[in-house]
Amino acid sequence: MKIEAQSADDYFKKIPDERQESMNKLRTIINANLPKGFEECLGYGMPSWVVPLSKYASGYHTTPHLPLPFMSLASQKNFIALYHMGIYADKNLLAWWEKEYAKRCKRKLDMGKSCIRFKYLDDIPYKLIAELCTKITPDDWITVYENGIKR
Repeated sequence: MKIEAQSADDYFKKIPDERQESMNKLRTIINANLPKGFEECLGYGMPSWVVPLSKYASGYHTTPHLPLPFMSLASQKNFIALYHMGIYADKNLLAWWEKEYAKRCKRKLDMGKSCIRFKYLDDIPYKLIAELCTKITPDDWITVYENGIKR
């Protein structure tokens, strides 16, 4: 399911009714817990949180005119997807996430690279996602990105 939107606000207005509460709660949690310096925008057709060009002028290596992506949130056909580039790039963060998820959630983790899929709205670990959001600052992300991904 692709939601055609002109902004992050527009995207959230167009989410199917059955996902409105979960998606808006995730947005609120992300905005409240990401360290200062990340900005919300519409990126790659979905609400995203990025390191803005004003902080990291080099932008994303494959498309330098775009800000450095960090997190995104999407309402897909069969699930809500949370994309977290830090989990993809930092093995220690991934290990922490997998361990904590197993302790706190009743269902098996459904994940691939940076994409965490939530098929069951009643099992979204909001408190764990809030913690995940606090783990990497924009400066940390720039360092991880330059040392591991940008090469």
